[in-house]
Amino acid sequence: MSDGLIAEHREPGILGISYTMWLRILAPSLIGVIFLGGWEWAVRHYEVPRYILPGPILVAQTLVRNWGSLSVSLGITLQITFMALAVAASLGLALSVLFAQSRIIELSLFPYAVILQVTPIVAIAPLIIIWVDNIQVALLICAWIVAFFPILSNTTVGLNSTDRNLVDLFRLYGASRWQVLWRLRLPTAMPYFLAGLRISGGLSLIGAIVAEFVAGSGGRASGLAYRILEAGYQLQIPLMFAALVLVSATGIAIFLALSLLSHLLLRRWHESAGAGDRR
Repeated sequence: MSDGLIAEHREPGILGISYTMWLRILAPSLIGVIFLGGWEWAVRHYEVPRYILPGPILVAQTLVRNWGSLSVSLGITLQITFMALAVAASLGLALSVLFAQSRIIELSLFPYAVILQVTPIVAIAPLIIIWVDNIQVALLICAWIVAFFPILSNTTVGLNSTDRNLVDLFRLYGASRWQVLWRLRLPTAMPYFLAGLRISGGLSLIGAIVAEFVAGSGGRASGLAYRILEAGYQLQIPLMFAALVLVSATGIAIFLALSLLSHLLLRRWHESAGAGDRR
C-alpha cells in the first residue's frame, strides 16, 4: 500500500474519528444487529415457547423490568471482581519483581503458580467455601486464583525481556539495582503487565461467577450467578437470559475500560498503542 493511501485512512473522518475506527465500530455492530434480528425472527416464526428460548426483545424487557434486583446482584459480583483483580495485580506485580531480582526464587516458586493456574477452580471452589467461614473472602480467593497467573506470567516475561545492552549501559554509568528496575525494567514490562491485566479483568469476573455458582447452590450467595440459578430453578428463562446478558455486558465493559487504560498509559511512547493505525 502506498504512503498516500495509508495517510488517507489515518485522516480524521466524521466527528474526528478515523475511517478505520468507524469500521471497527460499525462492522461488529452490523453483525450483532443481523444476529439479533435473525434470532427474534426465528423465535416468532417457529413460535418457540419463552421457557425454551426467549427472543431478544423479551430478554430486554425482562432486564428492564427486573433491573432493581439484578443491579443489586451486579454490584455484589462487581465488588468481588474488582477486589480480586486489585489483589491479583498487586501481588502478581510484586512477585514478578521478586522473580526478576532472583533467578533462584523464580525457579522455586513459579511452578507452584503454574499448578495453581491449571487446577480447575470449579473443583476447588467447594473446598475453599467450606474452609473459609466468610463467604465474601471465599469468593474473593476463588476469583483471585483465576485472575492471578496471567499478570504474574506476563509481567515476569516483560521484566526478563529488558534489552541486555541497555542493562549493561545503566551499570556502566553506575546505576544501582533499584534504578535499573525503576527506570528501565518496569517501563519495559509495562505493556506486558497491562496485557495481563486485560486478560485478568475478564478472568476475575469468571472466577467470581463460578464461585457464586458453587456458593449459590447452597443458598449462600446473592450475586448474578445466584440469580441465574434461581431463575433456572423457577424456569424463568427470560430472567436467566437477562442475567447472562448483564454478565456478558459487564465483561465487555471491563475489557474496554482496561484497554482504554492501556492506551492512555502507552500511547505516547510504545508502539503497541498505535496498533489500531495498521491495516
